[in-house]
Parts: sequence; structure tokens; C-alpha cells
Amino acid sequence: MGKKKVFKETTEEALKEKEVTDAKMKSKKEPKSRKLERANVYIQSTYNNTIITVTDLKGDVVAMESAGAVGFKGPKKATPFAASRVVESLLNKIRTADLREVSVFVKGVGSGREGAIRALVANGLDIVSIKDITPIPHNGCRPRKLRRV
Repeated sequence: MGKKKVFKETTEEALKEKEVTDAKMKSKKEPKSRKLERANVYIQSTYNNTIITVTDLKGDVVAMESAGAVGFKGPKKATPFAASRVVESLLNKIRTADLREVSVFVKGVGSGREGAIRALVANGLDIVSIKDITPIPHNGCRPRKLRRV
């Protein structure tokens, strides 16, 4: 492995580096706390995960959360319990938005679809509409040609 060089940093260099990092931190935009009366909630529920996104009525994303980000791993991410925890975490993120009514758009075939909707109602949101936007093939893909023996 060899010897490792140890660099001693002077206090002046450390202060300069700290000023640079502080300037970078200030330059990043902090999320705006905007007031939302109504919003759209998109629930994407697959066999592997549940992802929930909150957008304003124009379609700009306000916040999003997934079961994996909340801390579930493996097959537990697709459970209705995980979906309810995702909703709770998401509503904690947007607590300052003063959200009252939501339109829900559900996509996918996972087991977290219904659990997420129930959690939205349990946390005091009024659901205006629920729409299923799961993509359905009209005729499917072209089948392979038949095998001749």
C-alpha cells in the first residue's frame, strides 16, 4: 500500500473553503412554501414499489415520495402499509401548503393503490375525484411468427 501523505491544512485555507461552501449553500434555491387549496395526487403502484407525487393544478411538482425513500426494502415496498406511510411522509413535507382538496390519479396494478387512497382520506384530505390512468394495450404487441418444425 505504501505510505500515505498527511496534509496539514492551515486555518486560513479552512476558512476560505468554508466560505466557498457557505456561498454554494446560499445560492441553492430553497423550496417555496406556496399555498395550495387544490392539488393533483398521482399514485404509481407497481409490484415492486409505490411512488406518490403531488402537483399543483398546472402540473408543477410540489413534492414526491416513494416507499423506498421512506425506508422500506424489498417486497415490503409494494404493500398497502408502505403506501400509507408514504402518504404520511408526503403530507409532512407539504404541511405548510395548507392542502384541502385533491384529485387522485392512480396508475399501475400494485397492492398499494387502495392503501394510499385510504391514507389520503384518513389524513383529512377531501378527494374530489379518483381516476384510473393505467395504460391498457388495445391490441398489444405484434406476436412472434409461428415456429415451423
